[in-house]
Amino acid sequence: MYKIGVNIRKVRELRGYSQEYVANKLNISQASYARMESEDTKITVDRLFQIAKILETNVSDFFDNSGINIHSQVYNGEAYCNGYIQNLVVENKDTVNKLIELYKAQLQDKDNQIQYLKSLLAQFTP
Repeated sequence: MYKIGVNIRKVRELRGYSQEYVANKLNISQASYARMESEDTKITVDRLFQIAKILETNVSDFFDNSGINIHSQVYNGEAYCNGYIQNLVVENKDTVNKLIELYKAQLQDKDNQIQYLKSLLAQFTP
């Protein structure tokens, strides 16, 4: 459905990075990284953020142009497919942005818990 691995490869190649370079940054083998790009292995959200950081891009960029690329198909005299596919790409970006917000909220919740535990610890430490 989504070609995230293909888009990751495109961004990596635009940056001039090798698979080995990115794999080393992720502390995995080049073969494991290659399986992510070829979509033989599922990529976790955390791993997606790590890859985006290494490639100096946003996670949402991996979803750009992930729809089927149909430029000239015409249905009843109207460019029907182009608008549909563009809407799919926009919906994918919205989903990614929601995931990012959820991730940030979870991090904030963890920070709050840490602060609370530190305050409890301070109360019981002489």
